[in-house]
Amino acid sequence: MAAQRQPDLEALDAWWRAANYLAVGMIYLQDNPLLAEPLRPEHIKNRLLGHWGSSPGQAFIWAHANRVILEHQLEMIYLSGPGHGAPGVLGPTYLDGSYSAIYPDKSQDTAGLGRFFKQFSFPGHIGSHCTPETPGSIHEGGELGYVLSHACGAVFDNPELVALACVGDGEAETGPLATSWHINKFLNPASDGAVLPVLHLNGYKIANPTLLARLPKAELESLLVGYGWQPLFVEGSEPMAMHAAMAAAMDTAIQRIQAIRRTAREQRESGHDITRPAWTMLVLRSPKGWTGPKELHGLKLEGFWRSH
Repeated sequence: MAAQRQPDLEALDAWWRAANYLAVGMIYLQDNPLLAEPLRPEHIKNRLLGHWGSSPGQAFIWAHANRVILEHQLEMIYLSGPGHGAPGVLGPTYLDGSYSAIYPDKSQDTAGLGRFFKQFSFPGHIGSHCTPETPGSIHEGGELGYVLSHACGAVFDNPELVALACVGDGEAETGPLATSWHINKFLNPASDGAVLPVLHLNGYKIANPTLLARLPKAELESLLVGYGWQPLFVEGSEPMAMHAAMAAAMDTAIQRIQAIRRTAREQRESGHDITRPAWTMLVLRSPKGWTGPKELHGLKLEGFWRSH
């Protein structure tokens, strides 16, 4: 077997930083999209909607999903659970060209970028969730709690698909999401695809700490194992160390999914009962508002609810 190619972490980081810039631009800017001139008040939207807090984490997940799709030739879709988290998803669709392909006026030049920024949460344009106008969207993150259910529905009778579902830790406190950790009991690894949840623990919801982020790691791991998952943890804040950890975790997750599929399909072919597996999942613990300003006017921003 050929040695697995090592990921280009510098390229991943550059792509991620570009996606983060796009998220900030969507939330704040209605003009001067590349900051080609000094920022003035009229360049800023009068009302800011959409959440920066979860956007860097979602773009981080997306960047690493892109890599494993190419590396392993996967069929994969991304479902965004966190509410108002569309900047973390729309940025990647603009970077990869799919947004401009559907909406040619949002072209990949300065004028198109300006229109792309201004339309976000702007009167008469698009909302701050992954609304139906989002290319490829099958799930709107604004109604919290259904991302795992929709991911599970997407992979039924679709045996090669991996549905990567980002679960916000605020979202995880809703009844529907807390119940839907049990979806792994409904997946048949011989005939269905796989759901790969990523529990994004950034620690805070709108103005309060989140419950799961406050659990000791061992207790959280026991909870998820009890639900029937095999969790992999990616934790930290230093970008390059996190890229290395996430790349390793994603590779392990895909290898586990492929092994589960092989075993189940061999069992089916041989006429044996299919053993229900412990599916893998990721827990991404990163600061809320990651890579943004640490503080403003002496008030903490990154890693706190104010970055929401």
